[in-house]
Amino acid sequence: MDKIPISLPVVVEGKYDQIRLSSVIDATILTTQGFGIFNNREKRALLQALSKNGIILLTDSDGAGSMIRSHIQSFIPPDKIYHLYIPQIEGKEKRKKTPSKAGTLGVEGMEPELLRQLFQTFADRHAMKEKKPRSITKADFFADGLTGREGSAVLRNALCARLSLPADMTPTALLAAVNMLLDYPEYQENMAAIQKG
Repeated sequence: MDKIPISLPVVVEGKYDQIRLSSVIDATILTTQGFGIFNNREKRALLQALSKNGIILLTDSDGAGSMIRSHIQSFIPPDKIYHLYIPQIEGKEKRKKTPSKAGTLGVEGMEPELLRQLFQTFADRHAMKEKKPRSITKADFFADGLTGREGSAVLRNALCARLSLPADMTPTALLAAVNMLLDYPEYQENMAAIQKG
C-alpha cells in the first residue's frame, strides 16, 4: 500500500514511534527523544525553524505525552501546531515486558491502518482548509453545551469517545482536534447523535 504524502514535519516521542509511522506516511518524522526535548536546545531550535509552515504533533495519549505536547506549545505558536491524537487503547507494545504506567498503547503500538486513517483524514482536512470552509468555533461549543455549563465535561467526553480521542481533553484542545477531524456539518451530526443519547 502506498504511503500517504504529508508535506509538514511530524513530531513524535521516540524512535519506535518514528519507525511505525515511517511505514505509513511519506514525511519528515522527528522525535523529541521523550523528555529529552526539555533540555535539548538544538532540537528546540530545529522545531522552531521547521514550524514556520506548521508541524504535526502526535504524542502518546498519556500523562507523559501531554507534558511533551504542552512543552512544545510553550515555544511554538499555537497556530503553527496541528494536533493529532491516537485513541486510548489498553495494552502493551510487543517489545516491552510490562505495560506503560497508563496501561495504554502508544503511537508505536497503534495498528498501521489506524495511523493511516488518522493521517489520511488530516491530509483531506488540510486540503479542505485551504479552501476556507466554515470552522467550528468556541461559540459553537458554547451553544452546543460543550463549554460554560453544568455537564459540559460529560458532553466533551462523549464527543471524544465518538471521535476516538483521549478523554478529559481541555475545550481548547478538543476544539483544535474537532476542526482537524470534522467539517461543520459532520460536527453537527455528531452533536445531534450525542444529544439523542
